[in-house]
Amino acid sequence: MTFKPLVTALAVALSAGCAQAQAVNLNLAGASPGGLWSLVGVGLDRVAKAADPASVVTYQSTGGGFANIGLLSSHRVDLGLSHDAEATVALAGSAPFREPIENLRAIGYLYNWAPMHFFLDRGVAEQYGIDSLDDIATSGAPLRIGINRPGNITSDLALFMLAEAGVTEEALAANGGQLVRAGSSEQAELMQDGRLDMITNGIFVLHSSFRAVDENSDVVLLEVPEAVIEATNAQYGTGRMIIPGGSYSNQPNDVASSALGALLLTHDQLSDEVAHTITGALIEHLDEMRAVHSSMADLTVELLATPSVIPFHPGAAAAYREAGLLAE
Repeated sequence: MTFKPLVTALAVALSAGCAQAQAVNLNLAGASPGGLWSLVGVGLDRVAKAADPASVVTYQSTGGGFANIGLLSSHRVDLGLSHDAEATVALAGSAPFREPIENLRAIGYLYNWAPMHFFLDRGVAEQYGIDSLDDIATSGAPLRIGINRPGNITSDLALFMLAEAGVTEEALAANGGQLVRAGSSEQAELMQDGRLDMITNGIFVLHSSFRAVDENSDVVLLEVPEAVIEATNAQYGTGRMIIPGGSYSNQPNDVASSALGALLLTHDQLSDEVAHTITGALIEHLDEMRAVHSSMADLTVELLATPSVIPFHPGAAAAYREAGLLAE
């Protein structure tokens, strides 16, 4: 009989057919228009079109990672961007979520190089002998510290890292200081105008907002104790990163900090075939994503396939295994 060889041949043919690229029509939840994540949306659309010109990835402006997780968990979008720390919060069911979010699946890591920065006015640093984050608590300095607005993950990280270093809002107030909620650009303006002593954010090294601070204000980059970095990474799923010495004017030495990363996520209802197709397109056409902005230039297929706090979608995992990027 020829039944068994025929079945085998058919299985091989079907497998080969599934491995071929197909056109996809997906929407991607990102963040505000004009930011890096909107460029990532452009890059993903180019990646999909490079694999099949009939493919479309439509970018959708949202409130950011937390909002995207909500949209994904309710299957209202196909793909979404999120910081790894936001995904960790979602898994734990911590605020702003009411319960653990367990139906997220990862397509891949897009970057992991957005370290937390803590810039302090140099005159204040010298007056109170502050070189490191943990010097603040014992300095007695009446610092006005800028942190991002509530709902932004960098605000959560800044508050956590300050608290781990012994700096709380109550302790600041007792010294005559305060926490000031403001976005990154506004923090830079407030620092330049002398209305803030210290600013915080998790952003790329030499991002335009921090370049403006470095050029227009006399600031130093504070060191972050290793214990604070380790506690932050354990709590939020972030990574350790070195800000190279000389990145900023008054920063002669390397400074280590916790760094945010960005994940491309989906949900567990996306088909294996579609997840495999978009992941395969990323592997084959990653240059399209790297080209959208200099901040994405270091993206590699190895980083893309790096496991995160969110399990890979089965279709994505299959694509990585086929490319030799993920162990069987």
